[in-house]
Amino acid sequence: MSASEAASIRLSDQERLDWLQLIRSENVGPRTFRALLDQFGSARSALAALPGLARRGGGSGAARICARPDAERELASARALGIAYVALGEAGYPWRLQMIDDPPPLVAVRGERAVLERPMIAMVGARNASAAGIKLADRLARELGEAGFVVVSGLARGIDAAAHRASLKTGTVAVLAGGHSRIYPPEHVELAEAILAGGAALSEMPLDHAPRAHDFPRRNRLISGLAAGVVVVEAARRSGSLITSRMALEQGREVFAVPGSPLDPRAEGSNGLLKQGATLVTGAEDVIDVLGPIFGRPPERLAEEAPPDRLQPSAAELDPAERGHIVELLGPTPVSIDDLVRLSGQSPSLVRTVLLELEIAGRLQRHGGGLVSAA
Repeated sequence: MSASEAASIRLSDQERLDWLQLIRSENVGPRTFRALLDQFGSARSALAALPGLARRGGGSGAARICARPDAERELASARALGIAYVALGEAGYPWRLQMIDDPPPLVAVRGERAVLERPMIAMVGARNASAAGIKLADRLARELGEAGFVVVSGLARGIDAAAHRASLKTGTVAVLAGGHSRIYPPEHVELAEAILAGGAALSEMPLDHAPRAHDFPRRNRLISGLAAGVVVVEAARRSGSLITSRMALEQGREVFAVPGSPLDPRAEGSNGLLKQGATLVTGAEDVIDVLGPIFGRPPERLAEEAPPDRLQPSAAELDPAERGHIVELLGPTPVSIDDLVRLSGQSPSLVRTVLLELEIAGRLQRHGGGLVSAA
């Protein structure tokens, strides 16, 4: 089943603006966006509720909501560049990306959107890659492309760039850490343009957003989330490639690693992955042998989860002492929402409401696996 067949929604132009306005508002990330829609039923209703949520959550000032004209300008500028904003659940939204814990509500896609419905494999590695590493990445990407895979990477120097260049003819996807108007690194602007001929560039960030250090791990979850597996070619002990491989494991993806010399620090991380059970790769057939059976059968539909309770009218009137007790249960150590419900003695709906208020006020941090902590 293709992503288009699995799609269940289609936003109107005004609803798309509502979604963009909500995700661009302060303290609203992908998980919070989903929680707000679950609670209030629509992005427009959630936008109207943000000031009250921030106030009850103890925010020091008014909630900073993305202005409607700003959202309109971003959408118009994107369309002028041929960029489509595809919503979670719509036709054209990458179906594997829907399966991760925190999928972007909107992805900005430029290029051939059809490649996002084909089988994808990610390839990442060292920016300061060796000549041997670049040569191997080139060969792997070329052979995997010829086998029918779209190669996904992060447009970085070194292994990423080699993987993209080798798969230009067969299709490749560049996941951007910044917005489409801020290609990073700058010397890869021409490479990004070349990718668009038969592939695509994808971002969840505002059009003019310049990438910062913390944006790269956020991008990495999309690289692994798009693909059925991640191939690591050269990675130091502490590197973004290892972050991508860890996220891949959390997302239930396959992890592959190319062995390297134990004398080369650029291979220390990838060799470590092999010790931890990653599939050893010396040629494309090693990847195809593992992923072939997965794509030999139709992708499974996402499990339909029962929607959480809607916001109860009494939640906004929760007794201050009861609200304070929920807040006191939070600390710097992440805890599950289920534990907060159990320890507070309140309903799941009321606990989720208080957590939303705290997050909109900038006092809560969400983690993977349904964990939260005090910001």
